[in-house]
Amino acid sequence: MRVIIAGAGEVGFHLAKLLTKEGHNISVIDKNAERLQHILNHLDLDGINGSSTSIGVLSQADAQKADLVIGVTSSEDVNLTTCIIAKNLGAKKTIARISNVEFLLSKEKLDLCRVGIDELISPASLAAREIKRLCKESALTDFIEFDKGKLSLIGIKVEHNTRVAGKTMSETGFLERDREFIPVAILRNNETIMPNESTRFLVNDHAYFIANPSGLEKVLEIFKKDRIDIKHLMILGGSSVGYHAAKLLSKKYRVKLVEPDKQRCIELAEMLPDTLVINADGRNVDALEDENLSEMDAFVAVTGNSETNIITSLVAKNHGVDKTIALVENMNYIHLSQSIGVDTLINKKLIAANFIFRDIRRGEILSLTTLHGADVEVLEFEVTPKSKIIGERLDSLKLPKSAIIGGVIRNEKGYIPDRGFEFEERDHVVILSKPQCISKVEGFFR
Repeated sequence: MRVIIAGAGEVGFHLAKLLTKEGHNISVIDKNAERLQHILNHLDLDGINGSSTSIGVLSQADAQKADLVIGVTSSEDVNLTTCIIAKNLGAKKTIARISNVEFLLSKEKLDLCRVGIDELISPASLAAREIKRLCKESALTDFIEFDKGKLSLIGIKVEHNTRVAGKTMSETGFLERDREFIPVAILRNNETIMPNESTRFLVNDHAYFIANPSGLEKVLEIFKKDRIDIKHLMILGGSSVGYHAAKLLSKKYRVKLVEPDKQRCIELAEMLPDTLVINADGRNVDALEDENLSEMDAFVAVTGNSETNIITSLVAKNHGVDKTIALVENMNYIHLSQSIGVDTLINKKLIAANFIFRDIRRGEILSLTTLHGADVEVLEFEVTPKSKIIGERLDSLKLPKSAIIGGVIRNEKGYIPDRGFEFEERDHVVILSKPQCISKVEGFFR
């Protein structure tokens, strides 16, 4: 596939990194020569120094032959204009990153496809959706449901009082003898480990499991985690992410939104009738305590300052809040969550890049999700009559070592397959794979 990416910033860099691992023909356009050189130093792709709104530059990048053109610069106007020009030059599909969500709400009315813009993505609204997903289970650092909970992927921290701490997978095998859950990844000191029988669970590891509903309860029991329903939630920061998060979460939870700017509070109060908007400086611990921080079940920090978000989340944790989520601008911070005490750090640019990548793969893969801070993708495939995997036993498959089949949904029921499990048509198979192995894994389902 020939792909043109307009913008060599963090979104463009991460997206190009994902796509180059799959062997696509990638060209990146950016006016900033230094930023462009940075991406060329790290990735094997073509770079063009110039404006993506220039017909000449887009023609130089062969936009007329492109399968996909993606506008992910920091300028909404540049992204929209790039897509319009590229589509008119002959590009097959275009995607534009936007900041004004009015475009999303009015997409059909505006008929943007007619002018050349096929898809729109808003990093702020995508981050809000991610926050909503993470709030589903307060005891877990990550939680992904498949087919309405028939299988779940869960992330949980290994602590001193955990029954698995210091033991290998073979030594803890008795805990999962009913095949209701299985370890599928471990995040340790920024390294993602695909576990085998000799892999040892260490204190402060982040362990990931695939589990059916009863297996989920067993994992919580083993790790001595209590399920606490989130009812009261505090959001720090009335940014675009804060607004969208409050709009989504207030449908289910009692939400307080804390924002220091008085005028912004007035605007938010008008737009969010189901949210209690409070004019206060969230960096002031006394102010948070006055708003009953210790009574909150979850705390979400989404101000424009990463350090403020991290520190206030740690303050919330120290006040007994069960679930903490902090928005960070620097992608390098994502790996810190397992060591500093915040349950989950999220980056809206990373979320946006992963969303675009999933959109590109739509049709081949039922779902694709990235675990925050881990170098692994969670994929869901359907077994079709043409799939190479059909009728094969699990132990006969020659999967890459960096891929693990964690679960199968068959006839509305979730299974953790054993070595003798045979795959059937219409099975939904959940796999964890490092990015470089995704193409090989896909081959089993073609």
